[in-house]
Amino acid sequence: MGLEIERTDFDDEDRRFFAQRLDRSLEVLGRLLDQPGFGEGEPSLGAELELSLVGDDDRPVHCNAEVLRESVDPRLTVELDRFNLEANLRHGPLAGRSLSHLISECNQCLAEIGRAAALHGARPAMIGILPTLRRDELDHDALTDSLRYEALSRALRALRDEPFQLDIHGDDDLRLECRDVTYEGAATSFQIHLRVSPREFARVYDAIQLTTPATVALAANSPTFLGRRLWHETRIALFKQAVDHRQERGRAGRPARVSFGAHWTRSPLDLFAEPVISHPPLLPVIDSEDPEAALAAHRSPRLRELRLHQGTVWRWNRAIYDPADGGHLRVEMRALPAGPTVQDMVANAAFQIGLALDAAAHGEEDDWRQTTEFESVHSDFYRAAREGIDVSIDWPRTLGGPGRAVPIRELMPTLLSRAESGLTRRGVDASDASELLSIIERRAGSGQTGAAWQRETLAKAEATRPRQEAIAYMFHAYMECSYRGEPVDCWRDQS
Repeated sequence: MGLEIERTDFDDEDRRFFAQRLDRSLEVLGRLLDQPGFGEGEPSLGAELELSLVGDDDRPVHCNAEVLRESVDPRLTVELDRFNLEANLRHGPLAGRSLSHLISECNQCLAEIGRAAALHGARPAMIGILPTLRRDELDHDALTDSLRYEALSRALRALRDEPFQLDIHGDDDLRLECRDVTYEGAATSFQIHLRVSPREFARVYDAIQLTTPATVALAANSPTFLGRRLWHETRIALFKQAVDHRQERGRAGRPARVSFGAHWTRSPLDLFAEPVISHPPLLPVIDSEDPEAALAAHRSPRLRELRLHQGTVWRWNRAIYDPADGGHLRVEMRALPAGPTVQDMVANAAFQIGLALDAAAHGEEDDWRQTTEFESVHSDFYRAAREGIDVSIDWPRTLGGPGRAVPIRELMPTLLSRAESGLTRRGVDASDASELLSIIERRAGSGQTGAAWQRETLAKAEATRPRQEAIAYMFHAYMECSYRGEPVDCWRDQS
């Protein structure tokens, strides 16, 4: 959830002072990380679920502020577009029944959103990209009435000074210009937060990077946008391009604001310093707190400027500093889509967390980062988003892989075993781990991800209907299946 602001216009002096504050924040964070005991503790789990609001006709309904006012749930907040909502879910110990608790909390939030949304002719939809969206539903009027989002939109447009370009190639091609960040709001995700101690942060972060391609391939749920059949997880390409303020000329050598990163991690501080070095501030709002004074008084400094800046540089796996509970670090995993069901989303989370924790533990003995090229993982990530469950990826030999690219479905026995080991080693309830990983196992065996189901259902519907009617039919069937709650591997042919 982004920090709110109170103004939208900034000048060069604001930006200069903000840059100085960022440098001070990094210095203070470095001192914090050097303090014995800072951020130590067992891993904890949290999540953010982004949703779309649709009407009986399965089209977006611009009513997020009205639903929020209607709701009694403090975990809910608005998101970028008027048809988006976000639920901020539990932060509690990973050990025990954390995954079951996360499922229960998701269902509670969905029930409350459903109740409040129904009063405005809407219901929540869990899907990476709404298939029924039209271009005229993504103009500036779609932007949520929020000073933060208005300022963000102005800042990105000012930096680019020309329309954003979408250029995505799949079964169909999509090329268009868009003049606002509202296209980003078409993409909704299930973001996982894992608290990690500073001493193991770099190793766990890199393990999460390593496991992201496999998880995206298995979780893909965004195969269409604006009537085109694109990537299995089109959300990855859409988000990156929809806020890319780099102008077409002079783009080479400048890092994208949405990225997977460029190398393995040397230290947690680097993950905070790189966005400061590489990207101009978008929201230069100055906090009243003196971070050095807070640290001298043995308080956890807010470091609000640093957190605000981090929130406008969208790494697919992002380092988070949180001043709560004496201050701690988290990894925010942003690459997974919303939907198709709560069971599917939490199964995806269990798979990635377990696999990453296993890889991180193995890295203590035989660091696979020494033999695994980061560029290979980077390439696998984007190919997994394009190709989905049929992708081939590289998996380190020291983690049970062949040390070369193979179809991901051939790797599943190894990956599932390691994911289960990673979860249970950290105290996650064994029955929870087994039940959720069995969903991933069945999905991999059948090849039926959310994206695969949408693509197949659309192809069959399109045999007897025009494209837009076929998309409407497919999404209506998707919503019926999603609301029944069975994992996507159980969904039957809807033709």
